[in-house]
This record gives sequence, C-alpha cells and structure tokens, in this order.
Amino acid sequence: MQVIIWLIAGGVVGWLAGLLMKRRDGVFLDIVIGIVGALLGGWFIAPLVGANTIDQGSFSLSSLLISLAGAVLLLAIVNFGRRGRMR
Repeated sequence: MQVIIWLIAGGVVGWLAGLLMKRRDGVFLDIVIGIVGALLGGWFIAPLVGANTIDQGSFSLSSLLISLAGAVLLLAIVNFGRRGRMR
C-alpha cells in the first residue's frame, strides 16, 4: 500500500513541479521526477526544517511540500544542465 501512495503522491508532486517550472515532460516522467524529488527533499530539506517525509510513513501537508520542493529543485538542476547544450 505504501508503494501505491508513493506513486500517486509522486505523480501529483511531479505534475505540480512541472506546472511551476513550466515543463511538459509527460505523465511517466512526472512520476519519476516526483519520486526522485521527494527523495531529494527527504534527504536534504527535511532535516533542515525538522519535518517527516512521505517515505517515513507521514502523509501530511508538510511532507508533500517538502516533496514538492525537492521536485522543483530537481527540475531546476535539469533546466540548468540543459541550458548549456544546443537543442
């Protein structure tokens, strides 16, 4: 059941991060970005603010915001990496 919650929350968080960063990568990539962003947020942001994350079994507004911040951070890093390349 926890994996299903991760996938649903990851999809929603990835979709919201894509809207905030004005990117359209598709549903699958939104889920991947959301899950990886949630991991990044859990590793780097959650200890700074002292909040629990989704993977710790705490499904709350603060855990979703931390996951969203991690996904936006991940998209910002990807955008920075793509900006230097020719399309």
